[in-house]
This record gives sequence, structure tokens and C-alpha cells, in this order.
Amino acid sequence: MRMPWNRKRSDDSLPRAENRPGAQTESPQLSEETGVIHLQGVECRYPGAESPAIKDFNLLIHPGEFVSILGRSGAGKTTALRVVAGFEQVSAGYVRVGGQLVGSSCVHLPPDKRRVGLVFQDYALFPHLTVAKNVEFGLKDLPESERASRIAPVLKMVGMSGYESRYVHELSGGQQQRVAIARALAPGPVALLLDEPFSNLDRQLRAALRRDIKRIVHESGATTLLVTHDREEALATSDRIAVMGENCIEQIGTPEDVYQNPISAAVATLIGSCELIPGVFRGGVVVTEAGVFPTRVTGENTASDGQQVLALMRASELEIEPARDDQYRTATVELREFEGEFSEYSIRLNSGTALRVRRRASDDIEVGSRVRTKTRGDSKVIVYQV
Repeated sequence: MRMPWNRKRSDDSLPRAENRPGAQTESPQLSEETGVIHLQGVECRYPGAESPAIKDFNLLIHPGEFVSILGRSGAGKTTALRVVAGFEQVSAGYVRVGGQLVGSSCVHLPPDKRRVGLVFQDYALFPHLTVAKNVEFGLKDLPESERASRIAPVLKMVGMSGYESRYVHELSGGQQQRVAIARALAPGPVALLLDEPFSNLDRQLRAALRRDIKRIVHESGATTLLVTHDREEALATSDRIAVMGENCIEQIGTPEDVYQNPISAAVATLIGSCELIPGVFRGGVVVTEAGVFPTRVTGENTASDGQQVLALMRASELEIEPARDDQYRTATVELREFEGEFSEYSIRLNSGTALRVRRRASDDIEVGSRVRTKTRGDSKVIVYQV
């Protein structure tokens, strides 16, 4: 349900940045090349910091696309979002929103002029205002008649119809976040920015709300940027995931591609639960303490015979079976966790390294058993150069 006020109008472009000496005043029109959000060679450095929070940061988000930036704490993902929003100035590179130059070393358009909707992890609602008045707050520049006409449709979209007269303290955490999303969407922003919006909710509520947000974003057609440290959120909601390395994006692609083909060990550990164990590459297989496994490489990785590598071990791609007394490279079952349709095992290698293996719950292996590890079906182990 796209809001009627989101239809293209002649005045939809962002205001031009104030002219300054050396400022770039000509901005590209919105296109596939410029996207809705476009960061090019961006650097942002906090006062007194020895190194920039983000450096050589490049990101292009197309109209209607939902992109997540996934990274560990301190990687720079929140700084990137704050740069788009206008809360931080850049020392190098260019930031464009809606095809308009809004940030560079000599141009900085303030947040209230960028027409982006913001949703924070702490909701940032006004406790003394009703739900309707909270949504209306972002519409104060519009005529009163138009403000009133926008509240009902946007509350219906987020599933909060009938709550117009409620106050914040009367709502659950998930309901408060829905109101925050409605407030961000009501002005018809060029882009929606989500700063870890699920982090204050319990696990069950997070799962329900992220499904709702995915639906809301799809129905509204809002171009959306989410920053998160939770890989489940990124995988479940995104059209593309940008995985942060140290202050820049290391890999970007669809959730399926990034998960199945992580280009580095660092990306692999961020995008999915795994272990990396040392081995030696020999003729298409990797010889490790856990066993000998068929291999594949991703991206520009290569491996030559006899080379030391790291082998990526994922619970869903491994299988175990009882080992005979005369077999080498065996492990001991240390823990079994029943999870309904499957059980997850923790096995301990002779060196003390622990691996996780997932298998059907009906095929039980007792704790304390010696087992042999192999890949499941046609799975191949990804290897990385050391």
C-alpha cells in the first residue's frame, strides 16, 4: 500500500546545498548509477581519533531496495548511517541522497534538509504525546488538514490502527517501534534509515517485528538502510547485505550469495556460525585434524598443493558417524542439544578444538562416543589462505 503522498511530484528533489567556496552545486539526477543513497570514497573521522571511523567507504542503494550493513561493534556501520542522515560530516568523498549532493569535504546539508526517515533502537518517542501526535510531530511543516489525512493510513500500514489515543507507556516495546516506523514514513522520506531497531526487544518479538518491517517496507516502497550486528536480522530482511570489515565494506551481495560464498574468513565468521581450523590443501581436498574434506574457493582466493589454509566448518554442512577403533582423525561427542527436528552436537578434536555438527534428531549418537567427521551430501569445505 504505497502512500498517495509518495507519488512523484515536481518538488520531490532535495533542497540544494548552500553554496560555499569550492562547493559542488551541480548534482546528478536520480538514476540507477546514482541510486537513492550513494556513498563514494567517503571518509569520516571523529575529533581526536587516531584513525577514521570509516574510510574509502562505497555504497550504492537503488530505489526500493532494502540493504543491511552487517558488522561487529566498532566496525563503523553506525557511523556510515549517521553520515547518510547528516549527523556526521565527511572529510573526504561524496554523499548523495535522492540524487542530490548532501555531503562532501566542503558541503554539508543538515539532517532536517535531507528528507530521510530515522528509526532508532530506543524508539525516541515523546511520552507526553499520544500515538497520533507522535506520528504528526514529523509533519509539522504541512497544513493541518494534510497532517490529519496522513496519520490513519500510515498507522494502518504498521498495524497500529485503533491506538491513536494511546500514550507511549501504554504500549509494548514492539508497538512503540511500530509507531516510530509510522512517524518516520509519514513525511514520505526519500529513504528510511534503521539503527538496530530490534536490539531492545526479546528474541520472539524481534523475529515477529522484523517480518513486519520487511512487509511494511515492501508495501511502502521505501528505500531502506538497516545497520545491525545480528546476522539473522540481515539475512532475513535484506535484498543485499554489506559486510563491514575494518572501516569499509568488505563484501556486498544477496544474502544467499554472501552466506554461500564469503570472500574471506572474516566475512565467513560474521555471516554465519562456524569454526576455522588449519589444514593443508592437496589436490582438491584439505587435510585437517578433523578429517579430509573436498574443497572449493570463493572470490579471488586460490590454493596450491601443500599450502597451509584455513577450512571453514559449518554445523549444517558436516556429518558425523560412529568411528571404528582403528580409524584416525576422530573426535569425541561432548554435548548433544535436542532442538526438535534436529540435534546439534559439540564434538571435541584431540587438540581440544570444538566443532558443531547438526543432524536429524532421530539418528542419536551418545555423548562420549568416538566419531568420524565428513561433509554432508555434496557439500564442499571453503578454504582460505593463511
